Amino acid sequence: MGIFNALNISASGLTAQSVRMDTISQNIANSNTTRDKNGEPYRRKTVVFAERGTDPFKTALSKSMTKHASTKNGNGVKVTSIVEDHVTAMAKVYDPSHPDADEDGYVIYPNVNTVTEMTNLIDATRGYEANVTAFNATKNMLLKGLELGE
Repeated sequence: MGIFNALNISASGLTAQSVRMDTISQNIANSNTTRDKNGEPYRRKTVVFAERGTDPFKTALSKSMTKHASTKNGNGVKVTSIVEDHVTAMAKVYDPSHPDADEDGYVIYPNVNTVTEMTNLIDATRGYEANVTAFNATKNMLLKGLELGE
């Protein structure tokens, strides 16, 4: 793996975790939004990651048959999509005075749990910090290599 490839991998991780933190922030900001532009309660969103630039299975299989089968160069990460969470149940709260209450007096609130979102935000922050550390370590190795060449 080349040194610039290592920098690109760290940069892709920084970008992906930044998108994840933005999405989590959006979830927290809309945790009480009972009506969006379509008239529905806000749904929690999650980010889906995938390896960037993956080889097709046939190519990966043929590479594994070579003598360098134990070495696998990374390609980084990319955000493939931001999806709505349809698994977690929406919160149904009795509040007949709320303008979005149904005929029985219940309001459907978003499926956003602030504790879960804050935990995910801490996790994304740690991932971001790890990528910054890896980027800086690679940069320092590159600089030391240049110093040796003087």
